[in-house]
Amino acid sequence: MSGFSGPAGLRALRIWEGVVVRLVEGERSTLCIVELDPDSSVPEHSHENEQLGVLLSGSLTFRIGDETRELGPGDTWAITANVPHEVHTGPDGAVAAEVFVPPRDDWAGLDAAESSPPRWPS
Repeated sequence: MSGFSGPAGLRALRIWEGVVVRLVEGERSTLCIVELDPDSSVPEHSHENEQLGVLLSGSLTFRIGDETRELGPGDTWAITANVPHEVHTGPDGAVAAEVFVPPRDDWAGLDAAESSPPRWPS
């Protein structure tokens, strides 16, 4: 098994309507590229995983706990375990890179996303 892959070789899962993640899975962490459609939302939720991210393209309105920010490319976030958070995209959608520790084992039962090319460079 190779330790390398291009974007098209990553497993893609539909997390919510309009939200696809492409996974790089390790033993102790999950890295994902999150592709959010224009005007899509990630509803409020929380999880045991620490979540770190950086916005690669597009724009987001991101709420972590009681704090809400408008984010653009290059902006980052850090969410500690079990803190409620939600995201809304603008008319251009967004692409982000995120790391979760421990791994997102709760995604194991999700359906694969329909095949579509990644929305970021290969």
